[in-house]
Amino acid sequence: MKVQTKESLAAMTPKKALAMLQKGNQRFVESRREQRNLMEQMTQTSEGQYPFAVVLGCVDSRVPPELIFDLGIGDVFSIRIAGNFVNEDILGSMEFACKVIGSKHILVLGHTSCGAIQGAYDDVKLGNLTGLVNKLKPAIEAVGRSSSDIDKFAEMNVRMTIEQIKKHSPILKEMLDNDEIGISGAMYDLETGKVSFL
Repeated sequence: MKVQTKESLAAMTPKKALAMLQKGNQRFVESRREQRNLMEQMTQTSEGQYPFAVVLGCVDSRVPPELIFDLGIGDVFSIRIAGNFVNEDILGSMEFACKVIGSKHILVLGHTSCGAIQGAYDDVKLGNLTGLVNKLKPAIEAVGRSSSDIDKFAEMNVRMTIEQIKKHSPILKEMLDNDEIGISGAMYDLETGKVSFL
């Protein structure tokens, strides 16, 4: 697999970028990963990068975007934080990726059995973790505490994060409205490796 180039990024569309992520996960699930020379890709990207997408995922060690989407060096910007939510710094990173570099798609990726979402549901109190899980509580409240389905809360969190991106980044919202980028959500299943796009 070749690395992304200025030319390949210029030819990329938001739909093609999403399709590349979808096809990559299919290859991952079917254990037929593309052959890559990572050292060669490292050399080829040493003087510039042209990632086609941004993946905002959870810090969970079992959900590495480059692996579950069968990607190589320089393919995506990978932003990871427990609970895959946005703040000013993450939005700034997304704006850099899309407006400055030219990435075509933002994927907000949640996953099953998310410990951060569980922590929010359990109202965990532990140093700085307390503030982090508080940011995830709106998803719990939106679904309703009568439910105890962590995966349902995680999916709601993905959907709400997408709305937060649109609400708090006029730059990304304008790019979305002009079809310069796409924004979508997905859930990764820890048991199957399959990504379900919302």
